[in-house]
Amino acid sequence: MAVTLTTPNTLLGAFQPKGDAARLATNLATVVLGSLLITLAAKINVPVWPVPVTLQSFAIAALAAAFGLRIGVATVALYLAEGAMGLPVFATGGGPAYLVGPTGGFLLGFLVMAGIIGYAADRGASARPLTLFGAMLVGEVVLLALGFAWLVALAGQAQWIDQTNVLASAWAGAVQPFLIWDVLKMALAALTVTGIWSLLAPKR
Repeated sequence: MAVTLTTPNTLLGAFQPKGDAARLATNLATVVLGSLLITLAAKINVPVWPVPVTLQSFAIAALAAAFGLRIGVATVALYLAEGAMGLPVFATGGGPAYLVGPTGGFLLGFLVMAGIIGYAADRGASARPLTLFGAMLVGEVVLLALGFAWLVALAGQAQWIDQTNVLASAWAGAVQPFLIWDVLKMALAALTVTGIWSLLAPKR
């Protein structure tokens, strides 16, 4: 039975080995290396409270576009599992408590974001910059929405939420600091993946 965890429309699918065993090994190694790249991106951050500004969304968008839905989501899932086990892979640490802290909505949102972008990549978006950028923006909107909703849900237990104006306080913490920067990160991620595709795809 063929190992079909990605499609030829993605960079991973286009250039992975032909044999099933080699392909499976490549996919497993890709997931592990991808989780390490997300960790590195998390450590490049501006420590804004309650949600730091990091390069995670850029890394996840680019990896999901390069890997496709299944491998992209698996990569993010492994990253979250590593953090849940206590490994210091998140911006400021790790452990189960981190997953239910102020950034919990974003961490969950990374999975959804990877799924949206990976789905588009599986259907050929890697060759179309505007299409891929659009998919990344959709993923980013969902990510910010989940991060915002999470902070609102935590409002009654959080000292860093202004209890007299919960929605505005959550907006200021979960959305406003990221709007311009994340649009730029999505544009860079889309250009990076489609640029690599345009360079390498004719050589397949």
